Amino acid sequence: MLEIDKPNSIRITTAPGLVEFLQHEVIELGYTVDEAYDTTVALTGTLRDCMRLNLRLRTAIAVHYLLGAFPCGGPEELYANCIAISWEEIVPLDEYVCVDSRGDHPSIDNWMFVNQRVKDAIVDRIEERYGARPESGPDRHAIVINVYWKNDQCSVSLNTSGAKLSDRGYRKIPLKAPMVETLAAGVVMATGYDGSVPFVNPMCGSGTLAIEAALSATGRAPGLLRSNYGLMHVKGFDAEAWRRMRVDEGKSRRKNAPAKIIASDIDPKAVAAATQNAKTAGVDHLIEFVVCDFGETPVPSGPGIVVLNPEYGLRLGVSEALERTYKRIGDFFKQKCPGYTGYIFTGSKELAKRVGLRTSRKIPFWNAKIECRLLKYELYTGTRDAPVS
Repeated sequence: MLEIDKPNSIRITTAPGLVEFLQHEVIELGYTVDEAYDTTVALTGTLRDCMRLNLRLRTAIAVHYLLGAFPCGGPEELYANCIAISWEEIVPLDEYVCVDSRGDHPSIDNWMFVNQRVKDAIVDRIEERYGARPESGPDRHAIVINVYWKNDQCSVSLNTSGAKLSDRGYRKIPLKAPMVETLAAGVVMATGYDGSVPFVNPMCGSGTLAIEAALSATGRAPGLLRSNYGLMHVKGFDAEAWRRMRVDEGKSRRKNAPAKIIASDIDPKAVAAATQNAKTAGVDHLIEFVVCDFGETPVPSGPGIVVLNPEYGLRLGVSEALERTYKRIGDFFKQKCPGYTGYIFTGSKELAKRVGLRTSRKIPFWNAKIECRLLKYELYTGTRDAPVS
């Protein structure tokens, strides 16, 4: 069985545009980053570290613990190297195995074939030792094995997360085009929000930004919201160590309540959904939800942070109406938010120009395949704002 305290290579994946925030999180938790590139942060650690990383990271998608790495020139070599791994010490007979592969190799034009060959190697080895085969398929609810094969190098890892870490479990009512939890956490981090000033989120939709802000401000480990992880299904899983770690992480929350968090939406159904999602996340008592037009959102006296994620015409909405909306956002900033730092998350440069205020920073993000920007505005109490050039 896998040793809980055996050091090995750990790769943590994230979405495009979030690696800077993930790297910051890893360092804040006391780890040394070995490498950081594109969508991955690599470090050296143990399965016990994987437990903690799964519970604490806000911008990660998955935490992978290396099982083997080897030169690989083709499918048969892949099978031979994979069947050499001691799967009988990792996968219980009564568990379910999913294989997920990706990479770039000239011999492969369908990565489903790689999934199948690695799955065959796993169950063939286990059957050879025990005369029975564990179940396998595409579902990620139990043991997930990740294969990365690029050029002539291949690595095989245990995905200790199982399902994506962005699936916190609190968003029971997502509504249309919701912001993914990990992206929302990255946006909150980019604002520098720490709970010391009000956080205002007009156009809140299903409430993801406000909920992630509340989780962050209270120091609550987002992984505590989930009860199932891939590492829990591995042979010899230390359930008691996991239980103690969850208890310790639960105790580590910040005691002081954050400054006021306000989330509004003109759609009563959206506010009802956001309220329910916040209840599921255990932070509904920290957020004031209001049904109103965004321009009527109550804004406590500054300083503070105000964040809007308006439609930007690629998934929803009509551009003419959106042009008016973005102009109104600029008016809302000027009239209602003096002393605040304003942010707009958008995928449209043209619509951003309609705000009519000069940005102090443009932070790049990706929302799925859409290149976006988090636009920052210093909302002075005087007249220092200038039109966008």
